[in-house]
Amino acid sequence: MLTNPRSDRVKAVRALSRRSVRSRTGEFLAEGPQAVREAVAFRPELVRDVYVTPEAADRHPAIVEAARSAALWVHEVAPEVLAAMCDTESPQGIAAVCRVLDVPLDTLLADLPSDALVCVLTNVRDPGNAGTVIRGADAAGADAVIVSDASVDVYNSKVVRSTVGSLWHLPLSLGASVPDILSALRERGVRLLAADGAGTTLLHDADLSGAHAWVMGNEAWGLPLDVRDACDDVVRVPIHGHAESLNLAMAATICLYASAEARRTRR
Repeated sequence: MLTNPRSDRVKAVRALSRRSVRSRTGEFLAEGPQAVREAVAFRPELVRDVYVTPEAADRHPAIVEAARSAALWVHEVAPEVLAAMCDTESPQGIAAVCRVLDVPLDTLLADLPSDALVCVLTNVRDPGNAGTVIRGADAAGADAVIVSDASVDVYNSKVVRSTVGSLWHLPLSLGASVPDILSALRERGVRLLAADGAGTTLLHDADLSGAHAWVMGNEAWGLPLDVRDACDDVVRVPIHGHAESLNLAMAATICLYASAEARRTRR
């Protein structure tokens, strides 16, 4: 058992809370049983080490057994060691050091199906929103999520937790500029739908046929005019009550589910 919270190993894991260290090492920390379970189940080749307290090992034996069956390193640690490794006050007894899983934009686009459903995050800065959009995209059966260089780091621990494991379920591309993303999607034949409260097309009137991408903006100011102008249509979710607006993650999920339902009906 690892018992020293001041050891070099613990410090190295803790350092992954810094974006500069994640960028340099190509690794990040997934905290909590759901994140670790999905990483081990879906992308075990990306899991470097699993750290678990004795209590959490007893509580989640299936996760530990799956990790060992996949020939992963499983380290038993004292609770204070795990607390020193993690960014949260309550890491729930288990965490895993994982290698980053994003793919280059060209690679992601080459593998898209002919009726692809894609979600693009342009300037999403809130970790909770970013993670929830990825989770919503996964639930709606989207084929990919693309996150621009102006958005929050997807490997931020708050984003990873907010995805609740969906981070490992669908292709992800990070780091390209918004103009490059939109241009690459257009060249691939993917229609661009800007989701914005200023849109003139209501969601139920939008053309959701064929391959298309929902382009989502910043939580506070939405999409800039040049991005809206670069899209094929600007669509808004109708508000029938007195709410001033919808949360970004909520609006994104509604749009993605509308596309998923349209695709399900076609198939």
